[in-house]
Amino acid sequence: MPPPKDAWPLLLHGDEGFLVDDEARRTLRRWRQDLVSDFGYDQLDPATLTASRLRDAVLQAPFLDPHRVVSVRGIPPRRADALATGLREVPESTRLLLTVTGRLGQGSALVKAVTAANGRVTEHAPLRPRAMQDWVVKRAREYDLPPNAGALVARMARADLGVMDAELRKLAAYQAGGNQLDQAAITELVAGDRQEEIFRLTDNLLPRPTGQAWRVTANLLEREQPTTIAYRLARHLSLVLEVRARQDRGESLSTVQGAMREHPFVVQKAYEAAREVTAERLEAGLRALLTYEWEVKSGQIDAEWGLQVALAKL
Repeated sequence: MPPPKDAWPLLLHGDEGFLVDDEARRTLRRWRQDLVSDFGYDQLDPATLTASRLRDAVLQAPFLDPHRVVSVRGIPPRRADALATGLREVPESTRLLLTVTGRLGQGSALVKAVTAANGRVTEHAPLRPRAMQDWVVKRAREYDLPPNAGALVARMARADLGVMDAELRKLAAYQAGGNQLDQAAITELVAGDRQEEIFRLTDNLLPRPTGQAWRVTANLLEREQPTTIAYRLARHLSLVLEVRARQDRGESLSTVQGAMREHPFVVQKAYEAAREVTAERLEAGLRALLTYEWEVKSGQIDAEWGLQVALAKL
């Protein structure tokens, strides 16, 4: 899909903050290309901005540049409508970008003001699993990565666009250094490789810990801090608990995969684990990990030894 035609003022909002920030960066880079001086760009602080201050910045005429670029990024949703009166007049010579850290309703005064000024309002909602996978694959192509890189990152990394983009940029930097980016290299480089081991650890902890669980833990400890392992395990157990609740409501695997943001493979692993354990046991495991975190932070136990004890309680 081609990028939307440039229009200003431009208001970006929505619950998918990464996409809001990404479009804002691309837009500002494009708008600032023709500027010849620093006077042409005005970045306003949303924390102290008032409607009158915004109006003054918007109405200011260009000095040395063909146009002015004014940006206000990170407006809290609760303060957005108070800025609407600052947009009663937006000259063609001012390209205005506004971003909000959350979603605005259709009745928002700021949304109406931007629309009335012949601008564009774009909402970036969280992507569903399939759309997220398509986004990662497309992003991988933009970085000139091998065809399988996007699919691997989508499967292995956490279901967070910022995390996935960071992994893709890491792969691109590795490739730019003259290294061959085959599947083995991608698996080693992507942080999500640890996710596969978290799956194996969970499989060997539930419903009761096995000897293999300690071998997987030892392998993880060679590369990660004990508290990081505990955090990642707690996140996965929370996911398994949520999936277990859906199973108890009679939802099938495909239904659960369609309803959750995590990659379908991650949901499948959680679905399989949830079949073997009760919700009470999962809740007890989460409490054990929470207690472990508190005891480490308060200096009561050694982090590595304490992790072994916490896992035994699962």
